[in-house]
Amino acid sequence: MTTTELVSTGAGEARITLHGAVAPKAVLALGHGAGGGIEARDLVALARALPPRGISVALVEQPWRVAGRRLGPAPKTLDVGWRPVAEHLVGQGLPLVVGGRSAGARVACRTGAATGAVGVVALAFPLHPPGRPEKSRAEELLESGLPTLVVQGASDPFGGPEEFPALPGGHELVALPYGNHGFEVPRRAPVGQDEVLGLICSAVGDWVLRLV
Repeated sequence: MTTTELVSTGAGEARITLHGAVAPKAVLALGHGAGGGIEARDLVALARALPPRGISVALVEQPWRVAGRRLGPAPKTLDVGWRPVAEHLVGQGLPLVVGGRSAGARVACRTGAATGAVGVVALAFPLHPPGRPEKSRAEELLESGLPTLVVQGASDPFGGPEEFPALPGGHELVALPYGNHGFEVPRRAPVGQDEVLGLICSAVGDWVLRLV
């Protein structure tokens, strides 16, 4: 069952599209990146794959996307547009895992502990701007304050799996054999796009169920 609702935030109205499980054990709230929306291939795949496993998936559109703007605002404004959504979902009474892809992963890492979430899923965490490894954002990830799962493509220009520092206890890194920042797989790769998306869904689903 899929439902949609708007949540008021200090940055405008955010929109939740909830793909509900029949007998949910947890809710996974996922935000989108700075240049795209909830139609990203990994978010769509998770929303299809996890409800049958007992995990409801809430795909969250930031207020700037709901308002029809093309570019995301500054990180502080993204946080303002996310916190009330997470707090609203926590109030539903199920364990909440927050996460997202790229900029959405950063938001979840920065705000998760304060909203009452029990864990963070970071998809394609942008460890640094492309070609600028000295501009590391690792601190946001390392100091999330919650168990955190990172899923990273092997050819992500924002930071491949081998670039990540040693993670603290409770953090895990799943390195995909192929995939860029959007988890797109080259045509000549020995594994297909569906297989890599399946790996993402299995890793996230298994981790969330272990956590809750």
